[in-house]
Amino acid sequence: MSSARAGDDPATGDRLPFAASPPDVRGRGFSSRAALPVMEGWIDATVGPLPPRAVALADLPATLAEGLVLAEPVKAPGDWPPADRAARDGVAVASSDTLGAGSYNPVPLPGAVTVAAGEPMPPGTDAVLPVEAMQADGLFVEALGSAAPGEGVERRGEGLRGGTVLLKAGHRLRPQDLGLLTALGIDTVRVGARPRVRIVLAGGPRSGPETLGAMLTALATRDGGVVELVGPLPADRAALAAAYAAPGADLLISAGRTGVGEDDVAPLALAEAGQLALHGVALRPGDSAALGTVGGVPAVLLPGEPMACLTVYELLAGRALRRLAGRDPGLPHPAVPAVVVRKLVSEIGCTELYRVRRTADGMVEPVASPHRPGLAGAVLADGFVLIPAESEGVPAGATVTLRCFDGTSL
Repeated sequence: MSSARAGDDPATGDRLPFAASPPDVRGRGFSSRAALPVMEGWIDATVGPLPPRAVALADLPATLAEGLVLAEPVKAPGDWPPADRAARDGVAVASSDTLGAGSYNPVPLPGAVTVAAGEPMPPGTDAVLPVEAMQADGLFVEALGSAAPGEGVERRGEGLRGGTVLLKAGHRLRPQDLGLLTALGIDTVRVGARPRVRIVLAGGPRSGPETLGAMLTALATRDGGVVELVGPLPADRAALAAAYAAPGADLLISAGRTGVGEDDVAPLALAEAGQLALHGVALRPGDSAALGTVGGVPAVLLPGEPMACLTVYELLAGRALRRLAGRDPGLPHPAVPAVVVRKLVSEIGCTELYRVRRTADGMVEPVASPHRPGLAGAVLADGFVLIPAESEGVPAGATVTLRCFDGTSL
């Protein structure tokens, strides 16, 4: 957790413009909504990485699917290879002993030693003559070709020099990385923490929050969290406050009951259990999102409408979780340039997320506007385009940044 107070700018220490206790918006509506960068700034000022954990190399194959991210750089403990070694099968020779050798002038090699690729070079040798460039009669070996110094040899440190940074902090471990770590004799690495994420499904049958459980669990697991799913709980302020305040979580995510209806009590429950720092964001979909803390644990309240819930998770809750896990807090979706088929209309003052798909000619077109609810548009889409709050939209033929949904090929 960051040492900065909630609402402090991490660079200057100045107070950021967050309300100490946003007003109750039920039946009144939002008088104003925070810009998305303000919400992101609150997360960045409040949430820092948890202590990393050590993982034995022997345990890594079973845990690689967790998306393990290095918390510290990994350096080569020494030169690799640690000594000159054969780069191919053949006979190790002193290159000077092969001078003038050819098929019509075989040269005896009394000191030749048979070697296999990867074996250390014997003392007094500096080249490996391939089997096709020699002939043998028992122990008597003759060179049928010459070898230059170092030919067929992998020199000490040719692959890596000791102290070289192999993998940077933040690198996501891959199977090939494990092979190299094993070869170098590295038996333990330090990786990012797996934050404990409590996901509370708030509300009753009207909003159907239980439909969000599987989606949010998958998203939080993708971002490195270990999920505890709670609910669905009734739209009861006391019940939600108790669930929020229960110990044992590093991040609280609540879905549902964040709007302006009489039973939208999740923000009030958060204020009762801890602090409601911000409620309402200039984002479509997802404008009723809220941020706060409970007992020092960051909390993100997501709308109950499924597409709004997905949007706020990706842009805010996922950012908080990735920071806790020591990962890049930015969006995890690959970004590629794309040209829009037709104009994407947007309202100034509000960040808008358009679900889009690729056309046969490689351009993108909207599947659903930011106003349309439901996950069908997200399922049919290849990704999304974010229109910033200061833009009136994107004209047809303009190049945009397409963020590809998980599992979508580039």
